[in-house]
Amino acid sequence: MAGNSSTKNRSTKNTGNSVRLIGGLWRGRRLPFPDVPGLRPTPDRVRETLFNWLGQRLTGWRCLDLFAGSGALGLEAASRGATEVTLVEADARAFTALQAHCRTLAASQVRLVRAEALAWLKTQTDTGPAGYELIFLDPPFAAGLLAPALQLVAPLLRPGGTIYAEFDTPPDLSAWQVWREGRAGQTRQVLLRRPTEAP
Repeated sequence: MAGNSSTKNRSTKNTGNSVRLIGGLWRGRRLPFPDVPGLRPTPDRVRETLFNWLGQRLTGWRCLDLFAGSGALGLEAASRGATEVTLVEADARAFTALQAHCRTLAASQVRLVRAEALAWLKTQTDTGPAGYELIFLDPPFAAGLLAPALQLVAPLLRPGGTIYAEFDTPPDLSAWQVWREGRAGQTRQVLLRRPTEAP
């Protein structure tokens, strides 16, 4: 997630966890995040690659960060001009930190939802042309959430829209066109589009 699970155990005494926004309006801002099992913010270098793929500005885009965690991905999108960003997070401490970030940044374009991601998705309906241009999927790797999330978000993706996913073990991507892909250590990153919409 823009903050999901780490393979390294952080001490509960560690108070130095923070993520830095790397572009746009809030470039350089550091945002603290709590020690939460599974919280693994997407590193600066990976986010830089992602927004090189997407283009540096997301002006007017609607985005969904489904496993928000630290908020690194969704808040980066908002910093780069996204008109509406929905952050979904289940953990109480992570959600409280996201609320504080939005107050600090005066991020009125960010909508926070405290909910378990798959349960929340099941309450959403097909948004058609008004769907999301960009959906971030970075769940805790060990939880087995990526494959069901990919199925559930498909109706919410705007025609021509893109899904960004991170994983260690590749899921079944046969229903999608891999538009861009990269690797950082054991973690893989992909941009996905529907096959008929891929360039």
